[in-house]
Amino acid sequence: MLFIRDLIIIFVVALLISFLIKTFLIRSFYIPSGSMENTLQVYDRIIVNQLEPRFMPIEHGDVVVFRDPGGWLPPQEQITQNPIVASADWLMSVVGLSAPDSNDHLIKRVIGLPGDHVVCCNALGQMSVNGVPLAEPYVLLPVGATKVSKDDFDIVVPADSLWVMGDNRYNSKDSRYNGETPGKGYVPIENVVGRALVISWPLARWSWLDDYPDVFRGVEDAAQ
Repeated sequence: MLFIRDLIIIFVVALLISFLIKTFLIRSFYIPSGSMENTLQVYDRIIVNQLEPRFMPIEHGDVVVFRDPGGWLPPQEQITQNPIVASADWLMSVVGLSAPDSNDHLIKRVIGLPGDHVVCCNALGQMSVNGVPLAEPYVLLPVGATKVSKDDFDIVVPADSLWVMGDNRYNSKDSRYNGETPGKGYVPIENVVGRALVISWPLARWSWLDDYPDVFRGVEDAAQ
């Protein structure tokens, strides 16, 4: 009986520690769409650092997971599961190994921080932030495309908000195409769940996710 009691205690403590890690430190999400290709592929699983933005500032180039600001996603249908599968999925979600709410979240790359002036496109088809043109190696463009965005824009990011874009620029419903939503296409920083750190699955694609600091070098200085 003592052995069984100890096993139960160990299990409960391990579950509690996993729950605290998932709640405050890291958690898992899967990628439901191709808007971040080729950086992220459909059904990739990622590990998200939840310390950002609560304790660490969001930076240009970060790949972030955020809750729908309102109107970005179509209404989600309720998925029916048998009790055994539902229980297993719930238990895995508690410890951060499953992400049943991935379809209620989005993942994009941060291009503009509060106060940034983001413009597209210049004569070379580049986007600029605070007058600094960006050479973006992570962008996926269709054959023959000469601009990093099919549609031009000229915006200033409001306070406490972000301007985000998918790496698959011609196939991403991002800040550019949500201007009719309540948030006008901007993402409140409070909606950010965290920064995507690593592709954890499939194992063949395991890799750290780069925020490309060289791409955005000089952008913050230009804003001052």
